[in-house]
Amino acid sequence: MKVGFIGTGNMGRILIESFIESEAIKPSFINMTNRTLEKAEAIKQLYPEVNLLESAEEVVTHSDLIFICVKPLDIYPLINNLKQLLEPSKCLISITSPINVHQIESLVRCQVARAIPSITNRAFSGVSLVTFGESCHQSTRNAIETMFEKISTPVQIEENVTRVASDIVSCGPAFFSYLIQRFIDSAVEETDITKEQAVLLASEMLVGMGNLIETELYTLPTLQEKVCVKGGVTGKGINVLENEVGEMFNKVFQVTHEKYYEDIDEVSEQFNSVTNK
Repeated sequence: MKVGFIGTGNMGRILIESFIESEAIKPSFINMTNRTLEKAEAIKQLYPEVNLLESAEEVVTHSDLIFICVKPLDIYPLINNLKQLLEPSKCLISITSPINVHQIESLVRCQVARAIPSITNRAFSGVSLVTFGESCHQSTRNAIETMFEKISTPVQIEENVTRVASDIVSCGPAFFSYLIQRFIDSAVEETDITKEQAVLLASEMLVGMGNLIETELYTLPTLQEKVCVKGGVTGKGINVLENEVGEMFNKVFQVTHEKYYEDIDEVSEQFNSVTNK
C-alpha cells in the first residue's frame, strides 16, 4: 500500500520519520510533496528511497492513503483541486481538528479519516487520535490503525471531544514543557543550582515519572500520596500549588476551545463557499 503526504512541515515530517523508523512503512512506499520543495528535499536526503514528487496531483495519483498535512484554510481549496483524482479506493486522511470527516466526505467520493498525531509519536509513544468517516472501509481502518500502532496508542474519538482530546494529546507536551521550564528557571533563580543541573534532574524526573505511570505501579493521585508527607517539604509545596494554580487549566481549555470554534467558523465559511460554487 502506497502512502502519500501532501505537506512536509513539522507534523508531516514527524509522521514520515516516525513511520519509516518504526518500520510501519517502507521508505520506497512513501510519496511526498510540499509547496516549498526544499523541506521535502531535506527529508529525502535522510531517506533516499522516499519518493519526492512535484505536485499534490502526483501524490494522489500514485498513493492509496493520502495524508493532508496543510493548514486548515488550505484544505478545502486543495481538496477541490484534487477531488477528481480521489477515487473510491483511495483514503484521504486529514490531521487537523477544525474540519470533521463528514464535511470532507461531502466533497469527495473517496474514503475519509482523520488522524491527529502528537509530537510524542516521534518517540513511538503517546496517543494518536483517530476518527473514521462512514465511507471508510474496515480494511482501510485496520491499515491506518496498524500504522499508528507502530508509533503510538491510537484512540478513536467522537467529534464532541475532538478539541479537548487534542489539547491533552497534541498541545499537552507544549503546555507541560512550558511549566517544567518555569519550574527549572525558578529553581535556578532561588537557589545555587546551575541550569544544566536543574535541566538534567527535571528531565530524568519526568522520564522516571512516566515509567512509573506506564508500569501502572502508581496513578497520578497515588504518586502524590506516596511523596507528600503532611507537614513535610512536599506538602508545603503542594499547598502553594493548590493556592496558586486555581482555575489556570480551566482557562487554558476555555481559550483553546474559543480559538477552536473561531477556526471552525472560518473554515465552515470557506467550506460553504466551495460547496455553493
